[in-house]
Amino acid sequence: MLPRGLLGRSLLIILVPLLILQGVALQLFYGGHLDIVSRRLAAGVAGEIGLVVEHMKRHPGEAERAWLFREVVWRVDLTLAFEPGMTLARSGPRSAFLPLLPLEEDLANAMAERVRLPFDADWLSDPRSVVIRVELPDGVLHVEAPRKRLFTSTLYLFVIWLVGSALLLFLVAALFMRNQVRAIRRLAGAAEAFGLGRDEGPIKPEGAAEFRQAASAFNRMQERIRRFVAQRTDMLAGISHDLRTPLTRMRLTLALLPHPPEAAEDIAALNTDIEEMERMVAAYLAFARGEAPEQARPADLAQMLRDLAARARRDGTEIRLDAPDSLTLRLRPDALRRCLANLLDNARKHARTVAVTLAAPSGGFTQVTVDDDGPGIPADQREEAFRPFATLSAGGTGLGLAIARDIARAHGGDIVLEDSPLGGLRARVRLPV
Repeated sequence: MLPRGLLGRSLLIILVPLLILQGVALQLFYGGHLDIVSRRLAAGVAGEIGLVVEHMKRHPGEAERAWLFREVVWRVDLTLAFEPGMTLARSGPRSAFLPLLPLEEDLANAMAERVRLPFDADWLSDPRSVVIRVELPDGVLHVEAPRKRLFTSTLYLFVIWLVGSALLLFLVAALFMRNQVRAIRRLAGAAEAFGLGRDEGPIKPEGAAEFRQAASAFNRMQERIRRFVAQRTDMLAGISHDLRTPLTRMRLTLALLPHPPEAAEDIAALNTDIEEMERMVAAYLAFARGEAPEQARPADLAQMLRDLAARARRDGTEIRLDAPDSLTLRLRPDALRRCLANLLDNARKHARTVAVTLAAPSGGFTQVTVDDDGPGIPADQREEAFRPFATLSAGGTGLGLAIARDIARAHGGDIVLEDSPLGGLRARVRLPV
């Protein structure tokens, strides 16, 4: 039930203690000061009404009543009227002025204590006054008391102060924390982009000191990784390139040597070994090129699959392709083309029929599946097939699947091997959209 984001949790940490503190303050005010003030105001009004009632009982004459009503209006700000021969209608209290305040209850208790006659109070008819009717033996006394005699405006100021201070603190905290969280989000976005092979350069350290330290550490880590990958790529490319020179020399020497009939079988075996070594060197160079940096850019994945399928068909392989007309993603096109070509080449070597499917994006990812009807790979050996130089069948260098998975993971995706509906192996490539 807690907020999942740092901004929401930070605001919760700030606001919950504030609300608790203000709740305690409101309870102290509401249960203490307001309660005392409300009882005293109600007691004052009830006492004045009780005094009027007692005076009317002692001096029932019309002249005395008129004099009393004039004096009360002038001296205690109560408006009085008398209806002789009337009684109170038992229709229930007309209240609900402020249900959270003890005003009505305090007035009722004060009237019961100081007047001791049947009465009712109307809080709704007049927005500026409270009408109190008291039943006397010879009629009903109407009293209009200004609301300010029973209700203190201090409550409004107190509530406005509580709500206003909470809103002001919430606004300041939200603006401040949003600026702090922005630095974290920018760092997370840069890390995600770097993991997807999108080199967007160093990020600008901003925010609090800890956030600046994290951004600087990320920039240094990013530079170290770039330097490591560049050194590794240069080393692999240099070694593979240097190996071609002695191989070329060996092939020329072997071609210039005499070819007696009794050595024909050995010469053919040497040529086969040299060709195999050249294929291995070419695979190492391809692996090194896969490690080389390439900037991601928008590319049509569907068109890329159509080009690869057309090339495979020219080589005599039956390829079934199911793909939309267009699907543009932000990719490293050369690297991904090498990844998919390796998967197709592996499928073509061991099967007669290959089916390629490009699924529509769903959940932020799209999938490319390569199915074949070949012998497949046992389930307990599929993960081993992705290890560099692991050869589970005759021939090959064991780098094809390793290169393909490295490229897919550099895009933020992955490759898994499964059973194919065609009876062979399925390679499922998952790529972010």
